[in-house]
Amino acid sequence: MAHPAVSIGLLLPTREVVMASGAPDLSKIIDLAVRAEELGFDSVWVGDSILARPRLEAMTTLAAVASRTQRVKLGTAVLLPALRHPVMLANEAANVDILSQGRLILGLGVATNNQSIAREFTACGVDFAHRLGIFEECVALMRRLWTEPSVTFHGRHFQLQDVSLGLRPIQTSGIPIWIAGAVDNAQRRALRLGDGWFPIPRSPEVFAAQWERLQVLAREMGKDAQALPRCVYTTLNINADVAQAQREMQAFAEGYYSVPYEVLLRQQGLCPGTAASCAAWLNAFVAAGAQTLVLRFGSPDQFGQLERYVRDVLPQVRAQ
Repeated sequence: MAHPAVSIGLLLPTREVVMASGAPDLSKIIDLAVRAEELGFDSVWVGDSILARPRLEAMTTLAAVASRTQRVKLGTAVLLPALRHPVMLANEAANVDILSQGRLILGLGVATNNQSIAREFTACGVDFAHRLGIFEECVALMRRLWTEPSVTFHGRHFQLQDVSLGLRPIQTSGIPIWIAGAVDNAQRRALRLGDGWFPIPRSPEVFAAQWERLQVLAREMGKDAQALPRCVYTTLNINADVAQAQREMQAFAEGYYSVPYEVLLRQQGLCPGTAASCAAWLNAFVAAGAQTLVLRFGSPDQFGQLERYVRDVLPQVRAQ
């Protein structure tokens, strides 16, 4: 039986090009996005970090990608809005939406509670302990700034008086906001504030349980969970030599996070293996309810993995 249509996205390696020796090469990012579009991907995505995990800046990178692509959606996976003033972020996002002719999706997160991210917030002048409240006010303000002629707001963290945003998104109802998180409070936040849900589960089985829980919470809140787009972020290394796939994945993950591989396996979805095993992994997410798959390749050969995915894995994902 065929799956319902599943949308496939590519996470661009904006951290990896900064980790490499020498000046970061933005051309590789843009070329990879262009190639993904040529190969039929539905979207391309960028991560976000200023100091904790340095990378190319999200919004300016997407603006560059927008200038070289025509069709793919452009997304953040995921951006931390609390690190920016909402007026500035709303204006920047509107600008990217205009440049891309309405292709932007904002994947947003609250921020993991760890020391490196707490230091990042402190360096940016943001109180890490108040990140939840700042996040919620940011989302509320951006939505209003995109759609209302003038905004007055008196919150705990932000004060606006008769503010009108000069740049309005092409998407007249506002830029879609997909919210990360899997614990109950995060899922309630996605239902209450989001246009989509964007978890990073460590396995299809975990995602299935999270999706079941979200539906329970939605019923309690009087919301329609089925109306909320569901997007999963996961990492692949595709290789007929499974041992080599595992070695590359481990080197990638430990270099990226500076955390032992065994710890990372308990935190997020990492699938090194053959084309068949990677396809089975992705199909299990779709069977559990995922509608969009954002793929990251845990490999030094990003273009090779991209081509291998389209040739060997994608037909098995969209044809099952």
